[in-house]
Amino acid sequence: MSASRTYAAVPSPPQTLPAAGNTTAVSAAPADKTTPAEATIPVLEIFGPTVQGEGMVIGRKTMFVRTAGCDYRCSWCDSAFTWDGSGAGDIRPLTAEAVWEELVRTGGSRFSHVTLSGGNPALLRSLGPLVKLLRAQGIRTAVETQGSRWQDWLTEIDEVTLSPKPPSSGMETDFAKLDDIVRRLNPDGISLKVVVFDERDFAFAREVHRRYPAVPFYLQAGNEDVRLADDDLLRGQLLRKYEWLVDLTMASEDLNDVRVLPQLHALLWGNKRGV
Repeated sequence: MSASRTYAAVPSPPQTLPAAGNTTAVSAAPADKTTPAEATIPVLEIFGPTVQGEGMVIGRKTMFVRTAGCDYRCSWCDSAFTWDGSGAGDIRPLTAEAVWEELVRTGGSRFSHVTLSGGNPALLRSLGPLVKLLRAQGIRTAVETQGSRWQDWLTEIDEVTLSPKPPSSGMETDFAKLDDIVRRLNPDGISLKVVVFDERDFAFAREVHRRYPAVPFYLQAGNEDVRLADDDLLRGQLLRKYEWLVDLTMASEDLNDVRVLPQLHALLWGNKRGV
């Protein structure tokens, strides 16, 4: 690691975690069965530096910490290995300190931003100590979650992307929960993102934007073949879908303040993991 950058000593994990706030509308995920000082994070991947491929942080140089587990089963999920059992052998239960040490071993002094990914990271109360540790080290953080679970550590994340799932996913959004999460979070650090595959998804996206007009809103063209290994063929498909979504958005009178994005990492590296 370069001598030009030093990090603060890793603090001891907190002896107690703050209780969840008012959970009348949104319940936190069940507490880890271990004590907070011993709680671990189910980590599938730590990689980077790379560029963020989606949403409000697209193009941002970052490290990734991918966790296991999701409460959704989206039909087109590009990271189904986080919940379908196929990645079970890769899961490592790591403490916050162990995650930090691996981030530094992997990224050296070449990063100042970490993305918590999944699955759904908001299932994990045990991410709280890691978020605090990263903040203590001067590292900015981002997370994407569908907005189905609340965790108190979300208020300490710099960039929270809420991504309610459209009809093509086969999932259904609980808007009462999403309303409450949007209300709790710092409005300067959140955005909404909807992945669009078809006209029904586009109509859903319009309704989401109408419901939260003050929240920065991103449309993303869907990747219809997450198993395709031919990168050139995939790029053509992604760009055609992106052009289709751009055309729809340009013709809409109620999406004047949105941003329309491709899935940048898929354009660059195809469907590869760990990039």
